[in-house]
Amino acid sequence: MKVVTVEQMRAIERAAAAQGLSYATMMENAGHSVAAWLEQHSSLDQRVLVLVGPGNNGGDGLVAARYLRQAGFAVTVYCAKRDAHEDENWKLAQSAGVAIHRSEEDEGYGRLHPLAAQADWIVDALLGTGVSRPITGVIQEVLVVVREEVHRRRAPGQPAEFTYAMPTPAGQMEKAPRILALDVPSGLNCDTGAIDAAALPADVCVTPAFPKVGQFLFPGASYVGELVVADIGIPAGLAADIPVEMSTPQMIRDLLPRRPRDGHKGTFGKVMVVAGSPNYTGAPYLAASAAMRVGAGLVTLAVAELVHPILAARLTEATYLLLPHEMGALVPAAVKVLQERLPGYDALLLGPGLGRDEKTVEFVARLLAVPQMEKKARLGFVGSTAQDGDAPSHLPSMVIDADGLNALADLKDWHKSLHRGAVLTPHPGEMSRLMGTTIAEVEAKRLTLALRAAQEWDTVVVLKGAYTVIAAPDGRAFINPVATPALATAGTGDVLAGAVAGLIAQGLPPVEAAVTGTYLHGLAGQMVSEEIGLAGGVAGDLLPRLPRAIAALTAVAGSGTFELQLAVTE
Repeated sequence: MKVVTVEQMRAIERAAAAQGLSYATMMENAGHSVAAWLEQHSSLDQRVLVLVGPGNNGGDGLVAARYLRQAGFAVTVYCAKRDAHEDENWKLAQSAGVAIHRSEEDEGYGRLHPLAAQADWIVDALLGTGVSRPITGVIQEVLVVVREEVHRRRAPGQPAEFTYAMPTPAGQMEKAPRILALDVPSGLNCDTGAIDAAALPADVCVTPAFPKVGQFLFPGASYVGELVVADIGIPAGLAADIPVEMSTPQMIRDLLPRRPRDGHKGTFGKVMVVAGSPNYTGAPYLAASAAMRVGAGLVTLAVAELVHPILAARLTEATYLLLPHEMGALVPAAVKVLQERLPGYDALLLGPGLGRDEKTVEFVARLLAVPQMEKKARLGFVGSTAQDGDAPSHLPSMVIDADGLNALADLKDWHKSLHRGAVLTPHPGEMSRLMGTTIAEVEAKRLTLALRAAQEWDTVVVLKGAYTVIAAPDGRAFINPVATPALATAGTGDVLAGAVAGLIAQGLPPVEAAVTGTYLHGLAGQMVSEEIGLAGGVAGDLLPRLPRAIAALTAVAGSGTFELQLAVTE
């Protein structure tokens, strides 16, 4: 499913109109989709307040109100700065029996306060995707009034995406209204993710045709709630050239490696995991286990002899390659040992828990044949030069994570030595070091910087975090539709790196492996959040849920819906 900017969406709408799908029809379909969603997720005895603004988004809201009224809902429209003159949707809503109030006739918002207080659902159709300036005037005042009423009925300190029962003076329970944003919450910048101070956090956002980039960028993404993408009749082919898309269950089902009944361990690939140090024995265990759990046929852990007994006692299914070390830190001599064993392996994962010893950095440099061991000037260190012939004659497809990335950040021109298709899996801190910028800059421009880095480095970049971005050297990008704090715990990145390496070993190209591994990782995280909770799950909890995630996807093959709730639904 494509993810678009504001201008791309406008261009697609123009192209659709040129092909005969009128703007009026698109508006009709958008409004009807909102009404249809509410019919499926609420009951007719619930009261709906539709906030209508001056533009097309307000027109969508009037259409939604008409369909809701025809379905039997008690629906009221509150208009702000909308001219009713020659507004066909206004007339149709009135003819359907919708009660319409205007802000111009509501002194002190005396009517809006009780309408918002009594509503079960509030539909935000004030402003659409074109917002780029701060909200002021009447629309700001309307939003402030509604926020006051919503917060008054919501438990103190609780987020918008949950509905809470509050005791009334009579001892009965009063439910806070739920917010449905039509297209986007009013005040969300759909290109940058910036959010206006007056914006209403939504419980659900019904967006027509395609998701918008800003719906996946924070802080605005935290106002979106559940994202529902509604078909309004625009041909999918009109977005064929859009390079950014969101991963979907159908996409991942189609990418999952096949499991022939006559397969054997060689059929499903071999992974070499170079990882671990005395302070970090969990990382290699998690990474190697994840590669197995996504289906790799054989996984070898290449580790320092010092940490081998710890890992061998815990992970009995892996094979082991013991590497030269000093006090548990891998040293350059380990390259030769790897060179003898790497032929025949389909994927190499480098980095989880390696540590940042200077000799380990040199080991990474020689393994990848980075010409200079000279560190960046800011670190004040100059080391030796990598020797010709140090690098293995053959490196399989690589995933580089954690301290493998930190080692690269210490080396000059490291990206010139990576072969095309290497997968880098940085979190924002590692990305900032690789790019020589700040974490704040990375977080503010996640999609842009991931794409730029992938093209400049000629690698696949998996920028981890809420709504992980996977960027390819050819300019494509994929957004993973999961953002859960259940994944915000140490070691989950090691699981992701292992999953990607395990999928590469089974024959998936690097980009597809990164997209699939990230999705399975996110789905496993969603399972953890549902079964354990948003807090308290650990990285090891993901491991048994990776094969369950694969099974859940394949079990619904051919269906149009997915039984496990993700951040985005169709």
